[in-house]
Amino acid sequence: MNNKEIISVKTPCIGVCSTALGGKVCRGCKRFAHEVIDWNRYENSQKLVIEHRLGELLSTIVQNYCVVYDSERLEQTLKAHAIRFSEHRDHYCQVFALLKAGASTINDPEAFGFSIKANKKDLSLKVICEEIDEAFYALSVAHYEHCYFLY
Repeated sequence: MNNKEIISVKTPCIGVCSTALGGKVCRGCKRFAHEVIDWNRYENSQKLVIEHRLGELLSTIVQNYCVVYDSERLEQTLKAHAIRFSEHRDHYCQVFALLKAGASTINDPEAFGFSIKANKKDLSLKVICEEIDEAFYALSVAHYEHCYFLY
C-alpha cells in the first residue's frame, strides 16, 4: 500500500450541488457529475487525483488575485474559526476557503497572512470571491469539455 492510499480524502461537497439538475460540472464543488455520483465508490487514490485537479485549478485562479506571505497565520485563522478547508490543497485554496466563509467581514487581509494584488485592490473581497468562484467553475467546465470532447 502506498502513501496516497493511506491518506483519507473527504468529499469536497459543499452542499450546493447542481448536478442533480443535469449539470455536467457541479457549481458547488466543481467536480464532474460522474465524480459526484461515484465518489463513495472511489479508492482514496482516485479521490486524490480529483482533489489534485480541483486544487490546481483553484490555486491558479486565486494567485491572479492575491499573494500569501504567511501561510501559518492563514492556516491558524482557518482552524481558529473552524473554517473547513481541504488539507490536500495549498494555501491559495485556503485563502478561497476564508473568503467564502467571511469575505464581507475581513477588513485587513494582511492580518490573515495574505494581500491583494495591486491590480485587484479596487475590488471588494466579496467581489474577488465571486470572481474566483465563477472563474473556477468556467475552468472546470472547460476542463470537462476538453477531457470528454463535448464541444
